Amino acid sequence: MGEERDAFLEWTRTRLREAEIALHNGDAGPRFAIWSRREPVSVMGAWKSVVGYEDVSALFHKLAETFSDCTSYEHEIVAVDVVGDAAYTVGYERTQASVDGEPRRYVLRATQVYRREDGEWKVAHRHADTLETDQT
Repeated sequence: MGEERDAFLEWTRTRLREAEIALHNGDAGPRFAIWSRREPVSVMGAWKSVVGYEDVSALFHKLAETFSDCTSYEHEIVAVDVVGDAAYTVGYERTQASVDGEPRRYVLRATQVYRREDGEWKVAHRHADTLETDQT
């Protein structure tokens, strides 16, 4: 169990992190690569909530058009578990990037649900909301 958890955490520190940085630089491609295309998929986002891969896909394209110039991204995981082919993370995402050309700094509380598909981790659900103050 410890090895599976460690391998999953390594995936979050590499593939997941790289995908989030790319999105915040205007490229949704890496995020699409780590998201499930198998229903159900959903986003309960800080800006918009959608259910179903078609709407999730449209949301990711819109977000990529909005973001640019990511100068910092940190994903602090405060809770994680892996049970078979399912996993979840709970944590804080601290980001500095431009939104519609305007430099911003913000913190999101984020919970994500993952499932292993064909041996690879995929995100199936994301819930995030803006933290009004940085509660470290």
